[in-house]
Amino acid sequence: MIWNKTNECMQRDEMITLQSEKLCELIDRVYFNVPYYREKMQKDGLGPDDIKNVDDLKKLPFTTKDDLRDNYPFGLFALPTSEIIRLHASSGTTGKSTVVGYTRKDLATWSEVVARTLTCAGVERNDFIQIAYGYGLFTGGLGLHYGGEKIGAVVIPVSGGNTGRQLQIMQDFNTTVLACTPSYALYLAESIDEMNIDRNKIKLKTGVFGAEPWTENMRNEIEKKLGVKAIDIYGLSEIIGPGVASECIFQNGLHVNEDHFIPEIIDPVTLEPLSEGEEGELVFTTITKEGLPLVRYRTRDLTSLNYQECECGRTLVRMKKCTGRSDDMLIIRGVNIFPSTIESILLEISETTPHYLLIIDRINNMDVLQVLVEVDQQFFLDRIGQLESLKQKIRNSLESTLGIGVDVKLVEHKTIERSEGKAKRVIDKRKLT
Repeated sequence: MIWNKTNECMQRDEMITLQSEKLCELIDRVYFNVPYYREKMQKDGLGPDDIKNVDDLKKLPFTTKDDLRDNYPFGLFALPTSEIIRLHASSGTTGKSTVVGYTRKDLATWSEVVARTLTCAGVERNDFIQIAYGYGLFTGGLGLHYGGEKIGAVVIPVSGGNTGRQLQIMQDFNTTVLACTPSYALYLAESIDEMNIDRNKIKLKTGVFGAEPWTENMRNEIEKKLGVKAIDIYGLSEIIGPGVASECIFQNGLHVNEDHFIPEIIDPVTLEPLSEGEEGELVFTTITKEGLPLVRYRTRDLTSLNYQECECGRTLVRMKKCTGRSDDMLIIRGVNIFPSTIESILLEISETTPHYLLIIDRINNMDVLQVLVEVDQQFFLDRIGQLESLKQKIRNSLESTLGIGVDVKLVEHKTIERSEGKAKRVIDKRKLT
């Protein structure tokens, strides 16, 4: 199924023409309406007439999350607040949130791209979508909500948390589509077993999961334990929220809605553009947004792009599942480590659960990595010798892949704190500057 065949199946030359026209309009808007962009462009000796097509994107300055925070709350808006009808904001980890403003047209665009996302996942108008993303300033809940309504599905706005109620509603309302973070999906699956819920009462067929990185092994766990096709979706509030990109039912890369968001891949160190297939940092330019248009926004997510037509028929560029972030990469004893790599290794070991915690500390001027691994309940009751053997097996797997020594600690079932939102996987105790 394809929601908008005209735009999702556009020929490449047609897409480039459309993007070039919208890009020129965008640069006019931000140059004359956003002092921040005008000053940055003038500093680089650029004016609107210097941008004629998408090939000129590389001339333009980047935008970062710090730029949004420095212009908090409305300094990057391209329209007066009298034209803004909705505000969302991301959590402020350094004291200030990143604030996003939407015009009426922006909200219509958002509904459109989320409708595409859900259709990509195989959702139809006769489906019941249980939205367990948080509502409020977070974009997840309301983003999926309006997209679901646009395609005519039945939307169940449960919001996050209250797992018992989630599962009761799932049974009573015959939910067929679950939308939440992947870590919470696993938590729900675990709770189904703990509450001895009859699996025949769970009618789920599709899961629409995002808002945190997850691996292929984690996808396999979710599909096995919930009995769904687990679809990866991608979005960030600064760009629009959910709806930026999504896998289709073939699960072979996420289709980027590039008639609204132009993607680039850059080297995160040199900031130079990379070619198709090369992995680097994902950058977006929003060519249709009115309230908060962004030019070359650095997402910090690491991925690559594939411009080949998908077997589903869509010609939209596909981005590879994000492998990590350029700014939350762990550097331990000079080795670059992503938590997703560790997760992938742990999920290949049948005796463990998909719950773990990384604790990094600096002892006697040496970085140490401890990995707390939750052992499946039936295995934790085994003899001490067997647990020691499992511990050694995990350590060997981690050390052979990571190239550094790892302290593995096995913990009992349900010892690691569960999250109903984004799972906390890393505690870094080092005093890093």
